[in-house]
This record gives sequence, structure tokens and C-alpha cells, in this order.
Amino acid sequence: MIYSWGLASASADSNLQLLLSSVLSLSLLVLIAALTVAAFFLEYIRRVGCSHSIERSAASDSFFEDPSSLNKVPCPSIFDPADKYLSLIIPAYNEEDRLPSTLDETLNYLQQRLAAEKSFSYEVLIVDDGSRDHTSRVAFDYVRKYKIDNVRVLLLGGNHGKGEAIRKGMLHSRGNLLLMLDADGATKLTDLEKLESQIKMFAENVKKAESTPDSCPRLSDIEIAVFGSRAHLEKKAIATRKWYRNLLMKGFHLLVLLTAGPGISDTQCGFKMFTRSAARKLFTNMRLKRWCFDVELVYLCKHLRIPMVEVAVNWTEIPGSKVRLMSIVHMLFELVLIRVGYGLGIWKIHL
Repeated sequence: MIYSWGLASASADSNLQLLLSSVLSLSLLVLIAALTVAAFFLEYIRRVGCSHSIERSAASDSFFEDPSSLNKVPCPSIFDPADKYLSLIIPAYNEEDRLPSTLDETLNYLQQRLAAEKSFSYEVLIVDDGSRDHTSRVAFDYVRKYKIDNVRVLLLGGNHGKGEAIRKGMLHSRGNLLLMLDADGATKLTDLEKLESQIKMFAENVKKAESTPDSCPRLSDIEIAVFGSRAHLEKKAIATRKWYRNLLMKGFHLLVLLTAGPGISDTQCGFKMFTRSAARKLFTNMRLKRWCFDVELVYLCKHLRIPMVEVAVNWTEIPGSKVRLMSIVHMLFELVLIRVGYGLGIWKIHL
């Protein structure tokens, strides 16, 4: 009996040692895998930062094509002085169906203001983000009709993402004020006057604070960002959406809050206006190219101490959304990029 018990005990000890050895080996493998993934992730963030630094210092070789004369017009820079009052940047990817109605509404409004206000001038910049349909053909028709000084098309070649399309458009705009808006025309264009009035009100307060009138800054030199918002429509949207979409929305808003902090209720509305000086700082620092660049803009505004104002706008849901399940996964990934890239100091913010 004693001998049998000894064998059983030895066998149990051997099994325990084998189990501990297996657990230890598995833990080491998991640790190595986690460190490898972390190393690749940090290297990816570093490369994004490096490519951004190279692009900041490189001279732009982009140009606009005039379909009437076939001449190539060099792209201006956000660092140049403004020579238009208002620039409107419209990112477009496969928008041949929705773009015409948006451009008709936009240009009718702008032409009316041009006729009514002597000091008013504008440009509409359509950024074709590698469309596979006839988006560029539709856009060039408007260039022919309104001339290249007023309507311009920037072709990005491949598809880079909405954030990159807007960034490129901002960096090659000529306006004192720069407005980004979606190609689907979901936001009523006349609401830009709400955003514009907030900037003018802020500018007046800045001028009053100046001790000498001669040193009053120009509108383009004042830093402020105005965010169009659909937050006032949230209750109605919650009542009509599926429960799982509401759950996803609440979860996303919580992650945005943890990433960028409080201040802006609706970061994802595609209707935002910036002064030239604010746009120069924000879009030369922006790294994200696709979905969560709006959140990054809020983050940058806070760290660059650029005042933000949120203004309710009229918004209608337009069929044809490009947000898919993988888009949501990509959004989550980009929120992590913001937190890690800036939080660890891998991405530098240039003043």
C-alpha cells in the first residue's frame, strides 16, 4: 500500500510539473506574441509620424487641371496669404450620383452672395479620392461652367480616405475661411452662415481686446474652429434606430470622450469651418487619413489651444452611406492610434 501510494504521489508530482511547464511555456509564447504585436504596432505609428514629417517639409508637386485650356495650374499653399474670402472643400469618392445636386445648391448660393456682396469671393475645391466612377468627369463639368478660379478639382489618384482628401484640400485652399462639407449635401448649405457668424463674433471680441486698433489681427490670422453639430437631433435618431445601432453609437461616443476629452458632442458631423490660421496648424499636424480624423482635430485643437465652438445645423440623412462593419473596426483602431501616438509622444505636435 505504501509503495502504491508513493508511485501515485510521484506520478501526480510529475503531472503537476508537466502542467506547470506547459503553462509557463504557453505564457512565454503569449508574452512573446504580445510583445511582437506591440512592437509592430509602435513601429507602424512611428512610420506614420515619419511620413508625416517628410510630407510637411517636402514641396508640393500637386496641380489643378483646367479642362478648358488643358493647362496645369500649380496648387497654392495654406502658408500663402489668402486671396479668397471663403473656400469650400468637398471630399468625393464614387459620388457621381450625389455630387451634382450638392454642387448645384452650393454654387447657386455662392453666386447669389457674390452678386449681393462686393467683398465676397469664393472657391469650391472638389477632392476626388481615387473614385472608380465618373466623379471627376462630373466635377470637371462644373469647372468648365464656373471657371477654374472658382471651381477646382484635385485628383488624388488612389483612394486614401476622407480625412486625407480633406487635409489635401485644406492645404491647397486660398480662403480666409475654410469650410469642409460632405458630397451628399446632408447639411443645409445656408447653415454655413451660422458658423461664419460665430467666427466673426469671436473676431470682434479679439479686436476689442486689442489695446491699439492698428495691431488688430486680420480674420485669417485669428484661430478658431467651428463644428457643425447634429446633437440636437439625437433623441429623434435614438427613437428610430435599431437598438444595436444605438448601443454602438453610445459605445463610440464613450471612446471618443476617453480619447479626446469633453467639449464637442458631435465630432463626426462633416460640416466644419476654420480660419486660415487654425487650418494651417491643424491640417499640417493631422495624421489620420480615414474615419476618425474629426476626433484627432478635436484633440489637436485642445493641445494647440485653438478655441472650439459647436453650432447646431440642419441635417438630413441621405441614402448611400459608405460606413460598413469594417469601417467601425477601423474607427476603433484609429482611436487607439490617437491615444498611443500622441500619448507616448511618438507623434509630435508642431506649433
